[in-house]
Amino acid sequence: MISPAVVFVAIFTFIPIIASLVLSFVSWDVITPPKFVGLANYAQLAQDQSVLRSFGVTLVLAVAIVVLQLVLGLGLAVLVNQRKHAWSKAFFRTTFYLPLLASTAAVSIFMGYMFDAKFGVINYYLNLLGVPSVPWLTSPVGAMVTIVAVTVWQQVGFTFVMFVAALMSVPREVLEAAAIDGAGPMRTLFRVKIPLISPSILFASVVAMINAMQLFDQPYIMTKGGPGTATTTATITMYQSGFENLQFGYASAIAIVLLLIILAITGLQFIAARKLVFYQ
Repeated sequence: MISPAVVFVAIFTFIPIIASLVLSFVSWDVITPPKFVGLANYAQLAQDQSVLRSFGVTLVLAVAIVVLQLVLGLGLAVLVNQRKHAWSKAFFRTTFYLPLLASTAAVSIFMGYMFDAKFGVINYYLNLLGVPSVPWLTSPVGAMVTIVAVTVWQQVGFTFVMFVAALMSVPREVLEAAAIDGAGPMRTLFRVKIPLISPSILFASVVAMINAMQLFDQPYIMTKGGPGTATTTATITMYQSGFENLQFGYASAIAIVLLLIILAITGLQFIAARKLVFYQ
């Protein structure tokens, strides 16, 4: 029964990972035959400041995206969960989840026009209010803030829906006991609800971090990794090395290092979860 899923994962996940691992030990430009170079690609990567900088940019963007996604998702879920009418809950669940269904590339192109420094709609209305134009995509800080905002706006629906489902599963008798003991809304949220839904928070944080560490579409389409290298992520560097410079061995080495970093971060999340996550 699970064989179709196993075959799918093997073809599109395990085999590409193994192929990337093998390619990371060779020098290959597609035109000439591959040449085994051992750990030379990794040695070059360790000294390549542009690649190391891209990993730093990736970590900064990922942390900002994950924190905002979790906080906003939980906040929206708490507010929607307090709605009394079922139709209003369904309306907000659909509304907040819809951006996630849109193509990331299409959203990035649209937002690129929206945040354009000269012709963007946002700066147009800011100017009408007497506010000078903001260099959303033409300054390092502005570009990073804009990419984080666009990414969180599109992906917050995932954590939102997950947290809504988790909050709905909190036993009513536990909430009633907290109310009888005199716990207010904030105390109930932080002392009762969040501990009970902590497994869902862990899952959401792990998935969000994995996705954020592979961020590509938004920075590549909206800024091309600029201005300068301010928003050049590890995946953009990997793409440029492989498909623009035809250094597929070096690009594979970057991919393997990125995979190891993601595995390490995920491992740290699970280690931290031993004391922060409570299972019923």
